[in-house]
Amino acid sequence: MNAKNSGLGRSFSRATGGALALCALLSFSGCAQIQQSETQSTERMLAAAGFQMKFAKTPAQSAQVAALPQRKLTRTTGPDGAIRFVWADATDCKCIYVGTEAAYDRYQKLGVQQEIAEENEMASMDWDSWGGWGPAW
Repeated sequence: MNAKNSGLGRSFSRATGGALALCALLSFSGCAQIQQSETQSTERMLAAAGFQMKFAKTPAQSAQVAALPQRKLTRTTGPDGAIRFVWADATDCKCIYVGTEAAYDRYQKLGVQQEIAEENEMASMDWDSWGGWGPAW
């Protein structure tokens, strides 16, 4: 009698399938956490740049937020004809961030400043304290 006929093969493939499903779930969970962290960071920068946060207070407003491109700055024209930038988040805060051209310019500068700060932090790391990095070290 071989393993397939004895049911052992089926048990093994169920266990393997379960383990793969668990790994996939954990991977997606990790990705969701990273995305949520990036979203929160972006929303903090938008607020710091002068974007105004507006919560969806009615079902109609929630539907409007959901209909916008999600977590992406979108250029639009306001009712007064002025250019506005909108960031929609129907998942976490159920809100929009609305900013002027000046706020958008400040947001861009903050992004550059953040990149420079991250690069300076990486450059200032004492990588030698980690020891060797393989056979060449």
